[in-house]
Amino acid sequence: MEAGETDSQALEREVRHRLGADIAVGRLISFASHPYEHYIVDLFLYECVLKSPTLEAKNVNAYEWVTSADFDKHSFTPADEASMTKLLGLPDK
Repeated sequence: MEAGETDSQALEREVRHRLGADIAVGRLISFASHPYEHYIVDLFLYECVLKSPTLEAKNVNAYEWVTSADFDKHSFTPADEASMTKLLGLPDK
């Protein structure tokens, strides 16, 4: 987040910057906090609506649309895994 920016504004800016897409940010779905050795990552997961018809990997290595049933076929960082677990309503690992 940049100074004076809300969560929603930061999310909209980052999605536009990284994927060239406009979104409408909705409700907060979950929050996950994960401690690493030298820092803590706080992840806020928001429901969003994609307003742009296409995405373009502008400032990311790659992206892929997958169904929630296919999440377990992909690896996530520990912080992202905690967020995905909450999203899917799975028991903590």
